Amino acid sequence: MEEVVSVLPNSMLKLHTTRSWDFMGFNQSHVRDSLGGDVIIGLLDTGIWPESESFSDEGFGLPPAKWKGTCQTENNFTCNNKIIRARYYNNENQYYDGDIKSPRDSEGHGSHTASTAAAEGLARGGHPKARIAVYKVCWVIGCAVADILAAFDDAIADGVDIISVSLGSSLTLQYFEDPIAIGSFHAMRSGILTTNSAGNDGPLGGISNYSPWSLTVAASSIDRKFVSQLVLGNGQTFKGVNINNFELNGTYPLIWGGDAANVSGHQIPLSSESCFPGELDSSKVKGKIVLCESLWDGSGHHRSNGNVKIDNNNLFRHPIATILPGETQKDVMAPTVVSFSSRGPNPITLDILKPDVTAPVVDILGAWSPIAPPSVSQHDTRSTHYNIISGTSMSCPHASGAAAYVKATNPSWSPSAIKSALMTTAYVMDPRKNDDKEFAYGSSHINPVKAADPGLVYETSEEEYINFLCKQGYNTSTLRLITGDSSVCNSTELGRAWDLNYPSFSLAIEDGHRIIGIFTRTVTNVGSQNSTYQASIYMPNSLEVKVEPPVLSFSATGEKKSFSVRVDGPEITMHPIISGAIPWKDGVHVVRTPLVVYTVLPSETFPNRSLSKRTQTSDLKGSSRIFG
Repeated sequence: MEEVVSVLPNSMLKLHTTRSWDFMGFNQSHVRDSLGGDVIIGLLDTGIWPESESFSDEGFGLPPAKWKGTCQTENNFTCNNKIIRARYYNNENQYYDGDIKSPRDSEGHGSHTASTAAAEGLARGGHPKARIAVYKVCWVIGCAVADILAAFDDAIADGVDIISVSLGSSLTLQYFEDPIAIGSFHAMRSGILTTNSAGNDGPLGGISNYSPWSLTVAASSIDRKFVSQLVLGNGQTFKGVNINNFELNGTYPLIWGGDAANVSGHQIPLSSESCFPGELDSSKVKGKIVLCESLWDGSGHHRSNGNVKIDNNNLFRHPIATILPGETQKDVMAPTVVSFSSRGPNPITLDILKPDVTAPVVDILGAWSPIAPPSVSQHDTRSTHYNIISGTSMSCPHASGAAAYVKATNPSWSPSAIKSALMTTAYVMDPRKNDDKEFAYGSSHINPVKAADPGLVYETSEEEYINFLCKQGYNTSTLRLITGDSSVCNSTELGRAWDLNYPSFSLAIEDGHRIIGIFTRTVTNVGSQNSTYQASIYMPNSLEVKVEPPVLSFSATGEKKSFSVRVDGPEITMHPIISGAIPWKDGVHVVRTPLVVYTVLPSETFPNRSLSKRTQTSDLKGSSRIFG
């Protein structure tokens, strides 16, 4: 039918899942000084537990006049002046054990991300005065594409300011195939920034959610870690990252998983040594501490007392051990990008650096659904209102909360201005601690305080994104699969993305070729009326970088100035990444943009070259899964 824009298979995506705010320098004084509750964060997730103290509406007035959303009240769900919208989406009307047919959260994930972004109280979020709008799109089986797109439409129509999406696909999708890319484009057009998690497929897996109009957030550590000690019978002690609140009175037998094979389940020591579910004989491990040959969550141990990983050489004939209660320690290496955070480069547009930023992710305390187990084991019968978990799902709401704070401070700013502010003011990460450099952390670690006053911003319009897509090989038909309107590609000329007004520089060079690239950018003054910025260049000696002009002078707020960056260098062969930065300084602000150079195979330089010849169904993928 003519009115149908495009058809995508309704595949399933998967979830990616507060010391952290103080760690970023965003303390209680900034929370107290932040502006009122007119900023609304929309969360596409597993729902929310409305009775949680984190979502109390004490002190909140009525929602802002612009608000159009409503609340679905099935199964005793109620909204308030904090949770001002709640709706669930299940287009196929399929529910499984554990699903609740309402916006209520039975998984815990949605409550946790919501509290990380906007909770009140001791376990506070980034912008506690922000309102929350809940769009439940994820269930036991996953998050359906049709539900995600419907939720985006509703969030835009309702009037949210920020959309937080801690889920994604593990497949490499073209922008017109990706529901989050499509939804976030429509949000951008309506003045709404979408933040998304980078994915949990690291360190070797590629990044999720890489559209240039959204903010892609990687995952890094904070300066607090939870540890516990295993003490052997001979006095040897092993320390590992762990959270436990139990006390073992005395020692217990220590057994190797390979000696507890579930023979009736056709397991042998070679397999049961890993302690995966179903591999262990529960009668052999009951009352013992189990030594496993792989990292696992412990759900395969049934009623055993723990899961440890130590050197077999330290075992003896009748081994015994005990596990001491957990404690906290300062992580002096923080922040570092965690191993599971997905890495760049951008698989679709090589000249757009992804991820954009990184944010806290390890052992994050947040609200939880009391009907969801606090661990991944379905045999866990404990109930808790708060939980500590890790995953790139946790980094995304940190960025959402920071973006809401920036929006509250600067209500008129566009999505690209907010995104630019978070990128150009980031805490600089140490590349010596992160082998993948910018492919791991993008522009570096978010700094909410600095982002509220960045000095200069890189603003990008909808028209610029459309021109970018056309240069990447889209024609009018494929372009409209994203825009959903009457947009056209006026030119079929292909080109690099060097002139998209992006707050970072990425230069992909064909293997064996000389380094050369010319970028054009425009910055908008959002600082003092009269200001002068001087460009600095921090790059390896092997590269020659020239900024023209090297000085930008402004006489009014809102004034725009353009500049170019030329990068030259010798022929390179299969170099993973050469990186540096170009900061603009006016004596008060430092507006820093990273610059990366890396090699690719010749066939990868224009990965979208054949887009205009493809039909809208030729490359559609099946279901995909990413866990948080």
